[in-house]
Amino acid sequence: MDTFGNHFRLDIFGASHEPCVGVTLRGVPAALPLAADDFTADLLRRKSGAPGTTPRIEDDRPEIDDRRASDGTLTLTFANRNYRDQDYRDFTDIPRPGHADFVALARYGSLRNGWFSGRMTLPLVAAGVVAKKLIAPITIEARLTEIGGVAADDTETVGQLLKAVAAEGDSLGGIVECRCTNVPVGLGEPFFDPLESLLAHALFAIPGLRGVEFGDGFAAARMKGSEHNDPIIDAEGHTARNGAGGINGGLSNGNPIVFRVAVKPTSSIRKPQRTFDFARGCQVEYSIPGRHDTCFALRVPPVVEAVTACVFANLLL
Repeated sequence: MDTFGNHFRLDIFGASHEPCVGVTLRGVPAALPLAADDFTADLLRRKSGAPGTTPRIEDDRPEIDDRRASDGTLTLTFANRNYRDQDYRDFTDIPRPGHADFVALARYGSLRNGWFSGRMTLPLVAAGVVAKKLIAPITIEARLTEIGGVAADDTETVGQLLKAVAAEGDSLGGIVECRCTNVPVGLGEPFFDPLESLLAHALFAIPGLRGVEFGDGFAAARMKGSEHNDPIIDAEGHTARNGAGGINGGLSNGNPIVFRVAVKPTSSIRKPQRTFDFARGCQVEYSIPGRHDTCFALRVPPVVEAVTACVFANLLL
């Protein structure tokens, strides 16, 4: 079980190749109304089946165990009905390049049946649905801006690229931008828990993230202070630009919080790669079997929104 937060607390359980995945939430007010249909929109945004995503299809409908009135917990469980253990059979001896197989074996002595899978983002999205209800009127919107170096809104080029890369048995990464509005001034702490750090902590729970930048991000290193600074234009602290991404000194400043995350290409690919065979004690060429996303970044925006909402819920509670 993996835990995040204290006032709004998430306990993730299960794994991709076990009977279920889910999350137990603590700190959710008993009076907050919740129904299965509340989860539909965000779960559909994360769901597989579209071009570039895995052909593994699950119904992804939550079973809700609401015990907030008795022990303060709300548990959301999702059944796994379409997993194939045989797809993971070789990875104990032949770990996938770029994946967590080797480190999982070194740490736990087993692959943990899919702890490090994108499937584990499903309970994160479910937790985010609850968190979004708690943090209103804060709004969070994430969108895919880039796929494999191509602007995501160039749908024709992106479609051709996904098709070509899938045919090669390879994969693509992407960039997701997130914008948070109506965030009150002063959330965060100046030193060890600045808002950027809290958000980054949660964001890096998403499998496959390789970086996060706020506002101007790394471009700020190539700017002058007069270019990067945000001129204040009114008594509420609104600024003429937003190079800081809505955060100064670790605290929200009342402007939109804007950040981008880099999502790596999916590690599990059919294209032959070199890796080490621990059973034979030598390097081998290996083509990874199974059903995997050509571009997992396609399904990441609702996950980014979810973990961001959980950070705000924890701070506001």
